[in-house]
Amino acid sequence: MEFNASAIAAEAERQAIRAAVADPTAAARAVSATHPGLPELALLLSPAADQLLETMALKARRITRRHFGRNISLYAPLYLSNHCSSGCAYCGFASDRRQPRRHMSPAEMTSEMDALQGMGFEEVLLLTGERTPEVGFDYLRQAVLPAAERFHQVTLETFPMCTQEYAELARLGAVGVTAYQETYDAATYTAVHRWGPKKDYQRRLDVPAQALAAGMRSVGLGVLLGLADPLLDALCLYQHAQHLQRQYWRAGISISFPRLRPEAGGFQPRHQVDDRFLARMIYAFRICLPEVSLVLSTREAPAFRDGMAGVGINKRQP
Repeated sequence: MEFNASAIAAEAERQAIRAAVADPTAAARAVSATHPGLPELALLLSPAADQLLETMALKARRITRRHFGRNISLYAPLYLSNHCSSGCAYCGFASDRRQPRRHMSPAEMTSEMDALQGMGFEEVLLLTGERTPEVGFDYLRQAVLPAAERFHQVTLETFPMCTQEYAELARLGAVGVTAYQETYDAATYTAVHRWGPKKDYQRRLDVPAQALAAGMRSVGLGVLLGLADPLLDALCLYQHAQHLQRQYWRAGISISFPRLRPEAGGFQPRHQVDDRFLARMIYAFRICLPEVSLVLSTREAPAFRDGMAGVGINKRQP
């Protein structure tokens, strides 16, 4: 079943309107709900829950320990290339940014992988920009092979591929794909993706399902907080995760919470997302998606990352 972006956006708006007029009593009921879903998530993300942050944190920590123990998984990102063919307004990799462009040689790849393996990492995330003549499918094949020989888990955050390409990389040892939608607001998506293959909203939206159908065992989802209304994006993200859980119930799903940060083009986000809202969002997702892996990256300050570790977040960069 195809994921209907228009329908989930409309449902997100309905839930946000209801949550906007809710009181703290309704939010408290959402915290204690036995089987919380989209309505409860909307309440937990609403201003009505602002006074319940500590209560939410305590419940999120209990759920995290129940499902993931006291362990925090670490993974290492390895940027293979900064070549890119797209024009994302918010990204320092965009093709109109004036900066040196390069990609690792096979020898450089293996050298970096050996160093990461020597540090004890068991999972590596291989990253590139959008597909270019310098960095395409064959280049990724050259990267996945040595990575799979050195790490228990090899995941990819690269350009969208066809089913056959995902299947081939899975055969070579890749186990997962990360593909942030960036925003589920179609108008904002069109505005900030100025040119290039990433401008295709539906193509981007289909990537997680396509990767799982091709044999990948896990997918990572996320929105780039600040591009559009963070409440609506969060509600759409939740529905996307639920859809994939229903369709690919054997697969692993992870959700990340990246916030916009300054970049080479000087893009300024339309929406500010402060630490308090981000914390509440993490707690709310843990309460409503107890078995889903929640990830935090080095975009965030060390103090915030340390504070979230084990309190909702169960996986992070070092």
